[in-house]
Parts: sequence; C-alpha cells; structure tokens
Amino acid sequence: QVDDAQSTVSVEFTPTIPHCSMATLIGLSIKVKLLRSLPERFKLDVHITPGTHASEHAVNKQLADKERVAAALENSHLLEVVNQCLSARS
Repeated sequence: QVDDAQSTVSVEFTPTIPHCSMATLIGLSIKVKLLRSLPERFKLDVHITPGTHASEHAVNKQLADKERVAAALENSHLLEVVNQCLSARS
C-alpha cells in the first residue's frame, strides 16, 4: 500500500512455509529494494502477513528497527547476499 500524501509505503509478504528460515532475508531484500527505489521522504513498513510465520513477531521487529537494518547492511557478506537476491537473472 502506498500513501503518497502521508509519504508511507507498507508491504506485507507471505513466506513460503511457516518455518521459512529465509523470512528475514526476504523482508530485508524487499526493504533494501524500496530504499534504493523510492525517494527518501517515504517511511517504509515491511512486515510478514499476520499468522503466516512461526516467528513473525521477531522478524517484524527486526525489519522495523532502523538500527538493526543499518547494521545488517554494514555487514559486507550480508549485503552481498541481499544484492544477489535483487540482481536480475538472465
């Protein structure tokens, strides 16, 4: 959902299975793609669809924490994995 007047973007995603170990990486990749694509004025909210993941509260908390997201993106290995997730494949 995009609210241009309020400068907010909210994305809800559903992991493939309730115990998906990649849910945080998927959410982080979505958030990074939006951060890179949207003007800085937008406030982003990326979260798991309620009731679709065993650790949804913990994952949502991580994705909502600006400091944790920034720290994750300072990790060169993790940033490379995120970039691979976002790269176009031929």
